[in-house]
Amino acid sequence: MLQRRIARLEKINAALIDRVERSTDMQGGAFSMFETAISLDAMVRDRTGALEVALERLNTANAELAAAHADATAARVMLRDAIESLADGFALFDGEDRLVLCNRAYLKIFPYFEAISEDAPEFAELASRLAQEGATIGSTLAPERWLKDRVAQHRRAQGAHVQALADGRWIQINELRTSDGGTVGIYTDITTVKAEDARQRARELAERNLALQATLDTLSEGVCLFDAQRQLQAWNEGVLTVLGLGEHDEDPRLDTPIDSHEGLARWCIEQRGLDRAEALDWRESGGPRVATNCVMGERHFTVRSVPLKNGGMVFTFDDVTDHVQFERSLTETAETLERRVAERTAELVDLNRQLVEAKNEAETANRSKTSFIAAASHDLLQPLNAARLFVSAMDGHAMPERPRSLVAQTATALDSVEDLLEALFEISRLDAGAIQPEFADLSLASILSALRVEFAPLAVAGGLAFTVPDTQLWVRSDARLLRRVLQNFVSNAIRYTEQGSVTVEVSALGEEVVVTVRDTGPGIAAHDRDEIFEEFRRVGKTQKIPGKGLGLAIVRRVTTMLGHRIDLATAPGQGAAFSIRLPRVAAVEVPSPAEAAVVGPRAGTGGLVLVIDNDPGILAGMEALLENWGLDVATANDPADASALAALAQGPALLIVDYHLDDELTGDKAIAALRARAGREVPAMVITADRGAATKAQLAGLSLPLLNKPVKPAQLRALLRQMDVL
Repeated sequence: MLQRRIARLEKINAALIDRVERSTDMQGGAFSMFETAISLDAMVRDRTGALEVALERLNTANAELAAAHADATAARVMLRDAIESLADGFALFDGEDRLVLCNRAYLKIFPYFEAISEDAPEFAELASRLAQEGATIGSTLAPERWLKDRVAQHRRAQGAHVQALADGRWIQINELRTSDGGTVGIYTDITTVKAEDARQRARELAERNLALQATLDTLSEGVCLFDAQRQLQAWNEGVLTVLGLGEHDEDPRLDTPIDSHEGLARWCIEQRGLDRAEALDWRESGGPRVATNCVMGERHFTVRSVPLKNGGMVFTFDDVTDHVQFERSLTETAETLERRVAERTAELVDLNRQLVEAKNEAETANRSKTSFIAAASHDLLQPLNAARLFVSAMDGHAMPERPRSLVAQTATALDSVEDLLEALFEISRLDAGAIQPEFADLSLASILSALRVEFAPLAVAGGLAFTVPDTQLWVRSDARLLRRVLQNFVSNAIRYTEQGSVTVEVSALGEEVVVTVRDTGPGIAAHDRDEIFEEFRRVGKTQKIPGKGLGLAIVRRVTTMLGHRIDLATAPGQGAAFSIRLPRVAAVEVPSPAEAAVVGPRAGTGGLVLVIDNDPGILAGMEALLENWGLDVATANDPADASALAALAQGPALLIVDYHLDDELTGDKAIAALRARAGREVPAMVITADRGAATKAQLAGLSLPLLNKPVKPAQLRALLRQMDVL
């Protein structure tokens, strides 16, 4: 290119000189032409110098280019030698997918390209020649489809794939895209690797077949497998035994009747007497497993058929004769058990009937017991009440010292009998369920205040310090039964403590309130702690102290009914501390009652008192007691008696009526009849030996005061004063 530029400059120089010469002839200006010639000559010299420099550079560049060309040629030779040295085939295609370079290994793999390799053929032409020659397995089966897929695969150039050649060789082709858009391919003959892999797979398949056969032989079921052509492919020793073919030692596919599915069905039906031929029906692949229970000869079998995905089928024969016989024995056993159950059920029905009868008898006996308790309480307390009334009447008269002492002892004996009977009746009512708790939120302050008032005089009489704290705590319990428990605790503590103190303590422990009665008495030994809660059991020194041994028995029954826990902390000589744990509740605001008007003491109005009771002894005792208090008394056995009617005519100030009268007449009805005859609401009270809650509730609803027999004179006197009779 530089030489062409020099030649061009020389032509320009010649043209300029020629022009100068012609312009001299045409214009005739010698001097101007001389100057122009000089200027042109300088310009030519400059251009000539530049050309010389350019020629030097051009020579240098040509030398470098020649060296680079020599290097490139050497590199190309080395690259070709390197490619030729490769054991794998190598082919390079340019951006237009034409063959640029390949090695002898490539042409050895594909000898069909030998004649055209120097003509830069396109890849599609090479692939087309392979398809025409049937050089690959794919091209022999579907040439057009193989050619289309192979060209598309070459254009994607996304890695390796394998081609199976028609001559048995396997070629791994790894094609990758170059930076200029061409494609480079590496072709590796992996025939030996494939052969080794095939041998390895054959060995593994043989080992698997051996393992499968060994596994089949270990199965208790008979197994046989047929291919899609219904020919026997695999079996185990079990199927030969099941089908009676154990004597055949040769390959059963060659000399036994079960070499095909048809032969198996024929043998089982004709020779073994299969009762259900559908058990061996051939079914299409993909179907479900089918199990059929059938009989062959004298044996029971479960035949299972499983269609395989390749079109074959597997049949298994499971001998379930022992299982069937076992089920039959179980059925017979079940029938025997059902008969026994039916017999036992009949026995249990009869026993249940007897239990029902016994239960009814027990309930009848319990009702009889309750009735007996009520009757006994009435009949026993009636004479006791009369005796107390007589003793109280005698106590009001002036008597010598000896008779007065006897009267006091009699009163004490009557108190003891009354306490005993009340305890016995209370235990009986608790055991019979006649007492039911009525739970409510209670203020401990009111219960403890009543204890303080009730037992302070008794403690003072015994020379004991008695302390009951004030508290703002509230608990949930039955007020009457809780008071009964605490009364027993305090009563026992005062009774069995000779000196020292009796203290009631209250403490809050979380959700519970603990009320403790602590004394400085003799204490209780460890082995006696359980006995003291039994009826009529008194231990140690307490046996010499008056008492019945029933208080703690009542406590145990009551606390069990209420669900409250009781504790005992004691030791001989260290006193005792009885505690009860109560559920704690929030305090309830109680409206403060209006202050009662302060009135001065007033004398009773006196008047006639009409007493009605069906027991003459009680009438006599009541009459003596009331007359001793300065009252006029009229008595009658029945509200319809003439004496009662005569007393009504006088306008009695008070009616005292027994609850249980003759002919099932009750005290409330008698009072109603008397008031009706009198024509006014005559003040009245009821006395009774019935301590039932129903009776108390009924009389409270009628606003009739109630006193329990045996009537304590102090209580009667207090009630008479409250009613303005005394």
